[in-house]
Amino acid sequence: MLDNKELIEACVKGDRLAQRNLYDLYSKRMFVVCLRYTKSQQEAEDVLQESFIKVFRSLKGYRGESRLDYWIKRIVVNTALNSQRKKLYMYPMVDIDDVKNEFDHSKALSNFQLEELLNMIRALPTGCQTVFNLFAIEGYSHKEIAEMLDVSEGTSKSQFARARKLLQEKIAEEEKTERYEKYQ
Repeated sequence: MLDNKELIEACVKGDRLAQRNLYDLYSKRMFVVCLRYTKSQQEAEDVLQESFIKVFRSLKGYRGESRLDYWIKRIVVNTALNSQRKKLYMYPMVDIDDVKNEFDHSKALSNFQLEELLNMIRALPTGCQTVFNLFAIEGYSHKEIAEMLDVSEGTSKSQFARARKLLQEKIAEEEKTERYEKYQ
């Protein structure tokens, strides 16, 4: 097995086996990222494919200043954002003052599996889903998100607040259903 530097050099030279190895090494983790930004598995697969095409085209410019997986993830996130950008303006925005935060975080996620949480995130309106992923999962600031999505910082905050509220409602609904089914 080649180390990252040798693998990158081989990929840049167009070595298909090296490209396959790079894809195999990172595609599963990056597919999970794609799933968080898309509404369906098919859409996530399309984003993943487009992302890796960009990775292979851009590898010659990789300078090694960050870990390769982080560099690839940035390409995947940017590709997913570009895919979703057109959809962001189709959804109503909620003012930050209209969102109330009444939720017990201590037990919120303890009973849910990763797949259930992913499905809840994927069910969010596109704007909320995108901002939630960027802020809560990727760790971008609202200022950075605003610049990335060409929206105001307030819009980023309101979309995140709305996403949290919708997720909290969904989690409460699931817990209520689970309690009901338990006592039936």
